[in-house]
This record gives sequence, C-alpha cells and structure tokens, in this order.
Amino acid sequence: MTVASPWMDWSAAALSLRLALSGALLLAPLGIALAWPLAFGRFRGKVILEAALLMPLVLPPTVLGFYLLQGFGPRSPLGRIWETITGGPLVFSFSGLLLASLLINLPFFLQPLVASLGSVDRRLLEASATLGHGRLSTYLRVALPLSWRGLLAGTILAFAHAIGEFGVVLMVGGNLPGRTRTLSIALFDQVQAFELEAAHRTAFALLAFAFLVLLSTAWLRTRERR
Repeated sequence: MTVASPWMDWSAAALSLRLALSGALLLAPLGIALAWPLAFGRFRGKVILEAALLMPLVLPPTVLGFYLLQGFGPRSPLGRIWETITGGPLVFSFSGLLLASLLINLPFFLQPLVASLGSVDRRLLEASATLGHGRLSTYLRVALPLSWRGLLAGTILAFAHAIGEFGVVLMVGGNLPGRTRTLSIALFDQVQAFELEAAHRTAFALLAFAFLVLLSTAWLRTRERR
C-alpha cells in the first residue's frame, strides 16, 4: 500500500525561509559596507576585489560547493576553530549552510545596490561634503537613502536565490531533514522517489515565487528610471 505524499514538505519550506531570512539580515550590513568602495572607490586592486566578489555568479555550483566544503571541513583552520568553540562540525550544519549562503548570495545583493549608487547625482554628494559631512556620513545620510530601490532589489534577489539554491546547499549542508534539507533538495528527493505529484507542487511553488521576485525587481528598475 502506497502512502500518499504530503502536499508540501513544510519542514523543508520552513528551513528554506529561515535560511533566506537569516541570510538577508546578515547580508545587509556586509553588502552596504562593500557597496561604497565598489561604487565610488578608486584604489589599486578594485577590479580584483570586484571580480572575486562576483565569482559566484559564473562558477558552477559544484565547483564553489567543493571549495567551500574544503574550507569548512574539520581539517581546515576554520572548521577546527568552529568545532573547538561549538563542539560540532561546521559542514552539514545550519550554521555552515548559512555561511555558504552569505558567500554565494553576496553578488546578487551587491549588483543592484552598486548600480543604484552609481546613478546618484554627484552634486548632491559634493553638497553634503561642503556642509561638513564626512564620507561615511554622506554615504549613510545621502547616497544610501537615494539608492533605496537598489538596496531593496538586492535584498529581494539574494533572498530569492537563497530559497532556490541547490548545488552548494547539497554539498555543504547535505540532506538532513529539519537541519539542512531545503525546499530545492526536497524537490530533488521527490523526483528520485517518483513522487511526481508532490514534485509538481514543489516545483510550481518555487516557479511562482521566482516569477514574483523577477516581477518586483523589474518594477523597481522601472520606478528608478522614472
């Protein structure tokens, strides 16, 4: 007798949501700090820094996942330090999954924000400087508020990519129900088990979510042009 598949793997959905929300909250201060030198900085090595930060956009997920697995493993310095402090491994844990998510989703956060900062009228920044505000104050009080659409678009894209990421999540986190099993991995398991009805529902949920994200970012770009 075959047991009917549930409508949705809600445990995996909740974990995906938790991962995406946690990642978005941690990415915001990191991305805001990095966006300023990328948008306005003039220093040696800027091109190298930009290329390194955008690397996850072009690297195959398996390649990135392999190197993260090596870097987070129990034999790596980071893995040993983590295990000494927490008593548990960094790989195949939610913490390792979150750290990997930050690294792979950073370029999705940065690109819209840097582009939006680049479109800010430089005369406004110069006016702020003449009024006695330093670079940090000008950035936080003038440039960043004027680039709120880019900030919002970057947050949405990073959040959405965290929801649907598969390759890196599988290699770094594995497939542990309730701990590292996200919605995209649940879909993979459903297909392997020939639970096609459940797979259709999971895939459609991810598809609809991705469409809404793209629709919202397109709307934000249109508003920014206006």
